[in-house]
Amino acid sequence: MNQLHDTSRVVALVPAAGRGVRLGESMPKAFVPVGGSPMLTLATDGLIASGVVDHIVIAAPAELLDEARILLGHRAEPACPVPVSVVAGGAERTDSVRAGIAAAPQATHFLVHDAARALTPPSMIARVVAELKSGCPAVVPGLPVADTIKSVDADGEVTGTPDRSVLRAIQTPQGFDGQLLRDAYAAGMHATDDAGLVEAFGARVRVIPGDPLAFKITTPLDLRLARTLLAERDTPGRTEIFEQLNTVTR
Repeated sequence: MNQLHDTSRVVALVPAAGRGVRLGESMPKAFVPVGGSPMLTLATDGLIASGVVDHIVIAAPAELLDEARILLGHRAEPACPVPVSVVAGGAERTDSVRAGIAAAPQATHFLVHDAARALTPPSMIARVVAELKSGCPAVVPGLPVADTIKSVDADGEVTGTPDRSVLRAIQTPQGFDGQLLRDAYAAGMHATDDAGLVEAFGARVRVIPGDPLAFKITTPLDLRLARTLLAERDTPGRTEIFEQLNTVTR
């Protein structure tokens, strides 16, 4: 990145210490291979390819720090154009993000990105950062909700049907002003994602168009889809499915 007169420093935090039990694999989710490469490696390479990230901090399981550094290879070396640091994550996602924040005191902006969104297009990452640099304190990508959504009570009875035209399924990376995210975490509030945390802190969050390829690999079906998509992408003459998906939100 390092554009003339641009003194900002964008640090991407990748909380990758989760076990991902719903995936049904014998290893932590971020280390599960997709198309021959672990999700963690694919997600990191996507951040680097975006051209808008200055530093990446991976929060890995404490017992797998060496394995994470080996997987990342040259990316974790100081000579890498976009240096990658590996720190110990925590039991909860928020613990891992907090560890990443502590490891990047120089950041003017943060991206928080799921390793499980391993196919996220670099162009979408660049759009999030562009919105941050335009002055938005918090930016998240999101897709319109296709299914009808019902709210239910503890007995499974429907309590409401929200208008899906105003709903969005939120993806990552989620982008934040650096001090805003630090302050929100320091306040000790709880939320299901980082955007929810800064919302609770009183900040306005902007939603920009997401991308179908930024889906989260959570279940065995998701993993099968991701592997199929990568196989399509890497097969000569079979890139049309990627091209079709990438035109959905343009």
